[in-house]
Amino acid sequence: MTVRQASQAVPGRPRDPAQPVAVKAPPDRLYGRQRGHPLRPRQQRLLDLTLPRLRLAESALADPARGFGRAPSEIWLEVGFGGGEHSLAQHASHPDVGYIASEVFENGLCSLLSRLVPDGQEDTAPVPDRLRLWDEDARILLRALPDRSLDRMFLMFPDPWPKARHAKRRFVHPETIRLVARVLKPGATWRVASDDPTYQAWVEEVMAAQDLFDTAPPATIRPEGWPPTRYEAKALRAGRQPFYWVFTRR
Repeated sequence: MTVRQASQAVPGRPRDPAQPVAVKAPPDRLYGRQRGHPLRPRQQRLLDLTLPRLRLAESALADPARGFGRAPSEIWLEVGFGGGEHSLAQHASHPDVGYIASEVFENGLCSLLSRLVPDGQEDTAPVPDRLRLWDEDARILLRALPDRSLDRMFLMFPDPWPKARHAKRRFVHPETIRLVARVLKPGATWRVASDDPTYQAWVEEVMAAQDLFDTAPPATIRPEGWPPTRYEAKALRAGRQPFYWVFTRR
């Protein structure tokens, strides 16, 4: 099966197991923007003063529980948190969980940070002790974490990279799935949401071709316990149908 054929598959249609998903390995470079509009003074202070106080220390990668101010009951990871509303809602609903929120887009980082500290107190206001940020490529984090160190993972409305030649840039990728599977505990869940038809078909194809996760048809109504995001709201306003998957590590 070619990349183009895989990206245009119909969600829910059975996959021919004799036809593998053919896609180039993901390159070790980060695609997409790291900054949108020029940063305002408040945003720059958040990056300079607040982000270092919440950044997951590299010294904690071998034992991520040590990266939090208080020992967590579980450790969850969100890849590409966008504006941060999903991360903050999950953190508020599960205060005993150590939550790692990963994002490289500076404006997104500022959006989350601005909700945590008041203006003028970027370097002094208390910050959550069980929320940590990772502002580099999430694949670097996945490679550094120990085996079976995460209890849950989230990928909410990722960049679909809709052109077939860009399939290698998609986070749901045969190579990345192996990274995700390595760091998730048996029975841990990976939640994925997308409103893009090309990406939805791609997720169905790629996950049907692997044997590391148990899969199920996606929900078409946001399940209970899934906080809304601005990207979901935008999709619904535009008339697009989001899909919500739960994959369970075998």
